[in-house]
Amino acid sequence: MNVEQISIFLENQPGRLAEVTRLFEEGGINIRALALADTSEFGILRLIVNDNEKARELLKNHGYAVGVTEVVAVEVEDRPGGLHRILTVLARRGINVEYMYAFVRQSGRNAVMIFRFDDIAAAVGALAEAGIRVIAGAELYAM
Repeated sequence: MNVEQISIFLENQPGRLAEVTRLFEEGGINIRALALADTSEFGILRLIVNDNEKARELLKNHGYAVGVTEVVAVEVEDRPGGLHRILTVLARRGINVEYMYAFVRQSGRNAVMIFRFDDIAAAVGALAEAGIRVIAGAELYAM
């Protein structure tokens, strides 16, 4: 049910992101969602892609430090308060959101958010009990 996210550690230098996107272009890897967190010296590029195995192999073969993290994709009602409803369910259960970012889709009535939780199993259970849809990895990669 959960989603595999690739994290790439990059030096904070001009052109480093372009190198990654060039590799993905050449390898036929489609980026579905991304987030970039940085410091003055390095950044962490978090990605959801359509082919995790191929992306990891390609990056490692080109000398990148690559990590894999389990995250959760959640359907969010595209209306005022949609995200608040989800965050309230989690807060009431004492579940911490470590980070989150948006997943962009071309069509659909609802938005998708990618979450990293301190307790994934508890978060998925709480969301399911509240009737909030968690999207399986295979479905997300194909969007």
